Amino acid sequence: MVAAGRRGAHGGASAVVRLGDRVVDTLRDRFRRVRAIGGLAVQAGLAAALAWVVAHQLLHISQPVFAPISAVSTLAASVGQRLRRTVELIIGVTVGVLIGDLLLLVIGTGWWQLALIVVLAIVVALFLAGSAAVVIQAGATAVLIATLSPSISDLETPRFLGALVGGGVALLVTAVLLPLNPLRVLNRAARPVFDLIGAQLDATADALAERDAARARTARGELWQSKGALTGFVEATQGAREASTLSPVHWHDRHGPVGRYAQAAEPIDRAMRNSGTLIRRSVTLIEDDEPVPEPLPRAVADLAEAVRLLKRQFAAGTEPERAREQALRAVQTAGHAYREGVGFSGAVVVAQVRTTVSDLLVASGLTQEEANRLVRRTFGALRVPSDPQQD
Repeated sequence: MVAAGRRGAHGGASAVVRLGDRVVDTLRDRFRRVRAIGGLAVQAGLAAALAWVVAHQLLHISQPVFAPISAVSTLAASVGQRLRRTVELIIGVTVGVLIGDLLLLVIGTGWWQLALIVVLAIVVALFLAGSAAVVIQAGATAVLIATLSPSISDLETPRFLGALVGGGVALLVTAVLLPLNPLRVLNRAARPVFDLIGAQLDATADALAERDAARARTARGELWQSKGALTGFVEATQGAREASTLSPVHWHDRHGPVGRYAQAAEPIDRAMRNSGTLIRRSVTLIEDDEPVPEPLPRAVADLAEAVRLLKRQFAAGTEPERAREQALRAVQTAGHAYREGVGFSGAVVVAQVRTTVSDLLVASGLTQEEANRLVRRTFGALRVPSDPQQD
């Protein structure tokens, strides 16, 4: 009983520790989230205030509620979609105003008139643009026009001007007053992608060296469960393009590090998928007890190091020469492994090292043709030398 009591006390203490760790992790994630979007909150507050001032003081709209709402709505869009959101906002409001006014003149007001106005506004919005933002704005504006116009005169002008002022002020805030640093946005989004690929390739290299199939399976799972990081990176490249296009402060970045980063999104996506294939075939290689020549794990480890170097050189805004050299070192080592002798899955792993390196070279700024040529030349002969004693 004493032993059971001790085990129970120990189990309770462990549960408390785990709960504490979970609370700390949750708080850390929450603080990280606040830090990441804190700039957006400041932008939204400034945009809402400025939109109100412009609509009220300059345009003399007595209750300019639509302007700050439109400003916040524009800023709530994903970074990289704000210019498009502004255009969609104006189109949706215009459709809602026109359909609402036209039908009110013809059919009057009432519950069924409201239903018909909303249906037609949404249908026209879908026909013109088809995006959810346009449909929502058209429908909401149609509701306002159909329900408030009979009691509030000249509602259409404040609604339209509010959308115009709010969207314009939001763009002014993001482009001039509080512009995002596109390189910082990209670095923050790209870091988890590079870290993920590099870490799982390292784990796979260790798994190959130790013939540990379970570890390779874990690496495969970790890679495919974290695809959200890649989605965030792709969205960040769109945001960086927008920021460097709209903001005069960052115009010079369009053809420098930001441009290189933005062009790297697609080949990094391919590198991630090809790394997944490499890891999956490594699992099969180990499970089938195929030969693992000593250079093969080293080639995968060299590939992981190339990913890390590319991350560091992108973050520094320098030409990624060292990353290219390291990537080609991985190809050369894979060539040694191939000529020492590999099985069916081993040959696929070697091929995926070559393909992933080609993706990284393209991400670094080389053309696909140049990358393929360097990979072929570095890899060496494809034919495995025959044993003279067997001739």
